[in-house]
Formats: sequence, structure tokens, C-alpha cells
Amino acid sequence: MAPPAAAFDRKIVDGLDAVERASRDQIQALQRERLAWSLRHAYENVPFYRKTFDEAGLHPSDFRELSDLAKFPFTMKNDLRDNYPFGLFAVPREKLARVHGSSGTTGKPIVVGYTQADVDMWADVMARSIRAAGVRPGMMVHVAYGYGLFTGGLGAHYGAERLGCTVVPMSGGMTERQVQLIHDFRPDAIMVTPSYMLTILDGFAAAGLDPRESSLRFGIFGAEPWTNAMREEIERAFGLDATDIYGLSEVIGPGVAQECVETKDGLHIWEDHFLPEIIDPTTGAVLPDGEKGELVFTSLTKEAFPIIRYRTRDLTRLMPGTARPGMRRMEKVTGRSDDMINLRGVNVFPTQIEEILLATPFCSGHYQIELTRDGRLDEMTVHAEVREDRVVGLDREASAKELVRHIKNMIGVTTRLVLHPPGGVERTVVGKAKRIVDHRPKG
Repeated sequence: MAPPAAAFDRKIVDGLDAVERASRDQIQALQRERLAWSLRHAYENVPFYRKTFDEAGLHPSDFRELSDLAKFPFTMKNDLRDNYPFGLFAVPREKLARVHGSSGTTGKPIVVGYTQADVDMWADVMARSIRAAGVRPGMMVHVAYGYGLFTGGLGAHYGAERLGCTVVPMSGGMTERQVQLIHDFRPDAIMVTPSYMLTILDGFAAAGLDPRESSLRFGIFGAEPWTNAMREEIERAFGLDATDIYGLSEVIGPGVAQECVETKDGLHIWEDHFLPEIIDPTTGAVLPDGEKGELVFTSLTKEAFPIIRYRTRDLTRLMPGTARPGMRRMEKVTGRSDDMINLRGVNVFPTQIEEILLATPFCSGHYQIELTRDGRLDEMTVHAEVREDRVVGLDREASAKELVRHIKNMIGVTTRLVLHPPGGVERTVVGKAKRIVDHRPKG
């Protein structure tokens, strides 16, 4: 059984999907109808959900209003691993059009599946996202997200094609070739992780090319937390408009939410397909809009892999819509609860360090945080890289001491800091940047 259709599905109004012009009341009415279907679909077709609902004394018929969703149990990442590979699918395996998965670097990979209708919906929300970033039909889009089991590359690819763009399916890595093709093909837009965009920037310098003279006008960056300071760094370097895209494989892939180029004030969530909540990470209680907490998503239209109250571990808050008034925005994610470093009682996020480094005139966006233990005390060393144009004449020792003082004043922790020459910090070659290297003893 397919999810309920909206009266405005696939209609275009003033160049946008009609749902992007819908009122808040219209969006909520659609969510109630679709959420009732999604809860029933999960309960009737996924043994895991039937079991967890039954154990909580709940039935899909107990859902009547959107606030009732808070009664239903959460889904955790371990639940996905425990049901590896196909235990959470709501359709027979032979009905799947595609399977994606995580890298599995910490154990068995997370496996997700799509019917053809799911693939079509994903392409639709990706096309909507790419258009919101400023890209228009006929433009050329250079996709430097990884292809394969990772959802980034193919998600971007299908969305750009759905919008009517010319796609360059470059994938990640081969930085010299990335630079060459950007220079030769002259694409209008690039889709890539922000950390790898800085590696491409290095590639422009190595090739003796001015990035501001490239054809790139729009950059759509995601798959890892990044700050507005890094946005400014990328925009200044390339002379383009940089926007944030959000997604995760468990919910659909990229295309769950997107910043609009005209406002750049948070990511509008495509709430006709994905229902967000913000909870207290400790108690699980639902928080009102405007309060910061952990982001939780429930799918409203997915057939193969419905997800109910999935805890993303991403920290953000919900805000009213602006460029798309009926769709709420989520604040830019700049940290995850599982990326938080507790250093001698003080909570530190990598993005806090990133903001401080990029606020200097001499640090680039390349950095890594090393954690060690000296006796009973945890120690943090920040490895930061000096800009190419600031190497000559920079007193690295004095500058590092000044940064240590600034970090102490801003965040409240004492850290070591090592300034490396250009190329001295490990690069992102494919995928997400490895910001934290933890050498502390386990257990």
C-alpha cells in the first residue's frame, strides 16, 4: 500500500514544488495523514516495530494527533545493526530497487533499502534541494561525493538529473583530476563534503590556478558538520554561494533538508516526507521549537525502510520557515552528541575549535584534534595548518601560544596546539574528514 498522496504533489507553482508554497496548516494536515500510514506500515510489515510497539503497549491506532508520536519508542543505530542485513525492511527483498549502506568501520554496516517509489521520492527531494541552492535546469553539476554504497554520490546524481542538469559523476579522490575537469568542463555547481572542498582548493593552488576564476557559482556541501566560518572561507576562496545540505542514510540519504540560497539562515526540512523532533539527549523528552537538543526523524512516505523516531545524535534546534514558510528550518548542525569531547569536565565540539582557527588570519580549515592520556588526565592537542600565504614571517611558536590562550578564554579548556606548514595535516581524500584521533586507552 502506497503512502497517501498530497493534492499538490508534483505540481509546480512559480518554479517551485507546490508543497514549498503550502501553509503550515496544510503541511501539518498532510503529516497527520502520512504519519498514520507510516506507523501502520511499519507495524504491519516490520517485526521489530511490531515488537517494540507491543512492548510499549501501543498500536498505530493510538496515533491521532502529531503530538501522539512522542508516545512511540525510539529507534537507535544499534537496532539497525542488530537487524542486519534486511531485518528492518517492510517489503520483500525482491521488491527492492536498490540497497545502500554505511562504511561499517565500527562493525557491521547499516543497510538501507529503496523501492522504485522510494528512489523516485529521493530524486524529487534532491532536485528540490539542488534548486533551493540556486542551481537551475541546464546547468552543469560536478558531483564529488563518493559513489557506491555511500548515499551521497548517487543521491546527488539522481537529484541533479531529475532537475534537468548535466551531471559530471566524478566521485571522490583524484584531486588533480577534479581540478582539471572543473577547469576544462566549467561546471556551474559542485556537490562535495566541505573538508574535501578545501582539498580541491589546495589542488587549485598546486596547479597554479586562481579558484576565483573558476566557473563554479554554487556549492552544496554536506555529510559532515561545518561552521559558518568555513562557509565564509570557501565562498571567499571560490567566489561562489555555499549552502548546507543535510541527510543520513537511515532516513533517505542527502536531501532531508537544505539551505535556501536566498537566505542561508538554516536548512528547510522537507516536512512532507520527513517529520522532525528535538529531544533532550539525556531524558528523551520532546523539546519545544527553538530549544537545542538531539534531532529525531520519522519517515512519512518510505515504503522499503520506514524509520520511526530515529535518534540521529545530531544537535540542533527547530525554527519557523522563512524562504519556505510552511516548512520548519533546522539550525546548521555543528556537533553530534557522540562527537562531543569531555575534557576534564568541559564539553568540547570540534566545530568550536574550527571557528577559532578560521577566525585567525593565518590558519586554514585543515585541522585535527588528538586525544591522549597523561596518567589520569586527558590531554588534547590541536594540529592546525598555516595558510600558504602566511608561512613567511609567521612566528609559529608565539602564534600557537596566543591560540592556546584564546581557546582557553573561549571554550574553557587548556590544550596544546601545533602549527604545521601547508600540507602538514592529514587530508580528506574521499568522504568525511577525520577530525578526532583518540589515542586514549580503552576501557
